[in-house]
Amino acid sequence: MSQIAASSPPAHTKPQETPKAGGLLLTIILVGQFLAVLNVNIVNVATPTIESDLHSSGAGLQMIIAGYTIVYAVLLITGARVGDLFGYRRAFLGGLALFTFTTLLAGLAPSTAWLVGSRLLQGAGAAMMVPQVLTLLQRNYHGAARGRAMGLWSLMISGGIVAGQAVGGILLGVGLGWRLVFLVLVPVSALLLVAGFRVLPADTGGARSGLDPWGLVTLSAAVLLFVVPLVLGRDLGWPVWGWISMALSAAAFYAFVRVERWVTASGRRPLVDAGVLRAPGMRPGLAVLLFGPATWGAFLFTSALHLQGDLHMTPLASGMMLVPCALAFGLVGLVWPRLPQRLQRSLVPVGYLVAAPAYLGLGLAAGGGVPYAVMSALIGAGLGVQIAVTTMVTERVDRAYAADASGALLTVMQLGQVIGVSTVGTLFITLESASVAASLPTAVAMAVLAALAGLCAIFLVRRRTPALA
Repeated sequence: MSQIAASSPPAHTKPQETPKAGGLLLTIILVGQFLAVLNVNIVNVATPTIESDLHSSGAGLQMIIAGYTIVYAVLLITGARVGDLFGYRRAFLGGLALFTFTTLLAGLAPSTAWLVGSRLLQGAGAAMMVPQVLTLLQRNYHGAARGRAMGLWSLMISGGIVAGQAVGGILLGVGLGWRLVFLVLVPVSALLLVAGFRVLPADTGGARSGLDPWGLVTLSAAVLLFVVPLVLGRDLGWPVWGWISMALSAAAFYAFVRVERWVTASGRRPLVDAGVLRAPGMRPGLAVLLFGPATWGAFLFTSALHLQGDLHMTPLASGMMLVPCALAFGLVGLVWPRLPQRLQRSLVPVGYLVAAPAYLGLGLAAGGGVPYAVMSALIGAGLGVQIAVTTMVTERVDRAYAADASGALLTVMQLGQVIGVSTVGTLFITLESASVAASLPTAVAMAVLAALAGLCAIFLVRRRTPALA
């Protein structure tokens, strides 16, 4: 399998190869990834008790849920650049330290404002930590070991996403209140931090060209203007300010492009170099990584509403219904490196074209039970090709653009999930409020998104240029 060139080590860096550290190193970085993904959904089931305990308003509850995701999406590219500038070990451990401390603050929060602030800082810690995971995998594992590591990385992502609500339900079932949802993660994160200081190999990063603060400001404004109304608009009735904000985001993105051109012309390194977008396969690949995660985010969100609302399942039971999906997703990631090279590329569009009818089947199997679990497993298997998409998108990216490519891919994937939740989720809630069965129409919407991802994947796999050495 072609590996992710965007995350390849500079020539002067010696990769970690000691067998003793290999397994522990992999555990540390993958558990860090798992915790960051887990925190996206783990708070959802705790909102009723948080509202009662902290007397939170509706907007406050929304920001407790969405604040983490918003900051995470905004700062991913900068987090990738921090690793590139100051060292991936330092960036990972720094992000993990911030994540650990702010998780403790969240668990001790005496007010809604405190909890919202803690969640925002949690997102910042995750945004610094997560972009380093792929880089550390690529720098320290090679050949068959790298393929296995990438498969486990895929499993951690799918497991973290699906496990969030189930773990939250289990912890709330203990009866010790919503604070346990945060506090139980503190010793795990702290242990991970201590082990990381001992095991993660030292490195010097790949560049010393600055963080491009103007690029960060304009990109953050563009993303916030777009994401905030998407996240909050549904529950606020889509106010006029939200539409104005999304329109202004286009102007902010244009300003970002102009700023980046100015930074480049002045001889400095921009936040996102145009060379990344010119790399073969990058543009269709980014489209795939927008539409594919959009279906994933929409699926998880609407499934939770349907299973807990329409079918009256507990949060734990609804989470268990998605376990086949997570297992299938991870299994594809583990098996993919073992397939012949010629099949790895050609089967990528097939994955999304399997997911599309599976979404339709999910709408027809809205009563739950075994048919629902089977359809969810097919969806997971189809979307499991995204690990291969990430590889192919970056296989021709020059090493000098490693941080730019990693951050751009992760940001697009995160925005795709937000878009899927806000658009398909709004359709689901609107139909439900009108007493119309929402499962089939939303399944059709998700099938269309999956088909679009498959179409873009066809353009991606047609490029057969070899990976950079």
